[in-house]
Amino acid sequence: MSVDAAPFETHVVFNQPPPFPERNLWRDDMALREAVAREGGDAFATALDDYGALAGGELYRLGFDANRHRPLLRTHDAQGHRIDTVDFHPAWHRLMDAAKAHGVAGLSWQHPRPGAHVARAALSFLHHQAEAGSSCPLTMTHAAVPVLRREPALAEWAAKAAAPHYDPRDVPIAEKAGITVGMGMTEKQGGSDVRSNRTRATPLAGEGEYALVGHKWFFSAPMSDGWLVLAQAPGGLSCFLLPRRLPDGSHNALRLMRLKDKLGDWANASSEVEFCGAWARRIGEEGRGVATIIEMVMLTRLDCMLGAAAEIRMALAQALHHARHRSAFGQRLVEQPLMANVLADLALESEASTALALRIARAVDAAARDPREAAFARVATAIGKFWICRRAAGFVNEAQECLGGAGYIEESMLPRLYRQAPLNSIWEGSGNVQCLDVLRALSREPQSRQALLRELEQARGLDGAYDVAFAALQRTLDDMVAVVAEATARRVAASLAILLQAATLLRARSPVARAFVASRLADPAPPAYGMLDATVSFADILERAWPSA
Repeated sequence: MSVDAAPFETHVVFNQPPPFPERNLWRDDMALREAVAREGGDAFATALDDYGALAGGELYRLGFDANRHRPLLRTHDAQGHRIDTVDFHPAWHRLMDAAKAHGVAGLSWQHPRPGAHVARAALSFLHHQAEAGSSCPLTMTHAAVPVLRREPALAEWAAKAAAPHYDPRDVPIAEKAGITVGMGMTEKQGGSDVRSNRTRATPLAGEGEYALVGHKWFFSAPMSDGWLVLAQAPGGLSCFLLPRRLPDGSHNALRLMRLKDKLGDWANASSEVEFCGAWARRIGEEGRGVATIIEMVMLTRLDCMLGAAAEIRMALAQALHHARHRSAFGQRLVEQPLMANVLADLALESEASTALALRIARAVDAAARDPREAAFARVATAIGKFWICRRAAGFVNEAQECLGGAGYIEESMLPRLYRQAPLNSIWEGSGNVQCLDVLRALSREPQSRQALLRELEQARGLDGAYDVAFAALQRTLDDMVAVVAEATARRVAASLAILLQAATLLRARSPVARAFVASRLADPAPPAYGMLDATVSFADILERAWPSA
């Protein structure tokens, strides 16, 4: 304290990191840029650069307001009319408008050429770092397009879902240039077991038209223009589009019962709903509901792993920013060997997560043209969704520790990331669902097993430790017995995920590949971050992860 300070001034502020700066999230992320180029999305680099600047500046700031001011349900207007609407802070609408305008929900469909899905994945990755909750309606709108395109009568819906326009008004879609689409799959009694759904769909006089009576326990994005839902038709579980407004402009017969009081994802609204004879149009054949939405599930699973990788990336950036500006015991945190070890280990995890997610995005991109990539995407989406989403919560907590108490305070972004991190592991099928799906693909779909092994084999010979781990996994897969396999499904899926991450980094000749292999394929693997060999160049890894300039 200065001797000239007033007597009531007890301290001066020093050794505090400056606010997290505006950064171009695309330019600062070497691993992302390399992955996009490697996986075929480089033609969209200018668009990604533009959105990286927007996400790391204006949208990052708006994310705090959107989460501070949560959405509110209004079931009735002042005159007593039932309106079932959700009010959002202006920050939410700006986030959604920017995302739709830049293709986060539609680039894949607006520019249907090789690499478009990879670029759209990168856009989603950038947006999610700024504000994760808005990724939910954006993801569902994007994933709904191929399902809507199955039904010629829904061509307008498909085109406007893909369009780069956002319009939050509660009006018929004929009055809008762009729309959003949500989902309603799960019910109280079933959860992931959607075949146990009880909502009934009764055929009406019009071709493909039904009246739905029932409920949905999780009705995602209740502010959408329409929702894809599953219900029991006379021919079995079927898929339907249920619009908010009927063709004549009146409200459909659905009632929003309440908004979910969630752990995180505060900027976004999730709800419970009742259908009271709500009008809907069938998509696909009766009894083929799950088969109809399966393409949508692959796309939403991809976005789950992208979202988790994005949270991992932003948590790393927050930790590095703090460590580069905070000193303790006479030295900057980032210069202290143990802290540098932790941060470098986190950087390895972040790059591996990004690389694998973008590799899977390329498989999804090529699935319609290449049966081998389609087979790989089929199993890899479940593997990546399980593992990257599983790692996110622990990763964010480790990043919080790098900040100490400051990482537990809401003025930091890390508490929001920590609340958000478990969501992607639960949504679109929890860990057990993903792991059982991996076993199902490996045991029942020879083409998926072959595609997976072919992907792993391409890295053989690039690192001795990798070769040993790959050979051990091959023996495990060859020896699997159905009764035993289900109980060990998580172990198998985790091993496959780490090997896929290692193979992707090795084939990319990433500077961090050997450090990743050495630290992740050891037996047993280290139980916590910060246990890299002391010979690893921590400084080089950290400069690659988050440029200090």
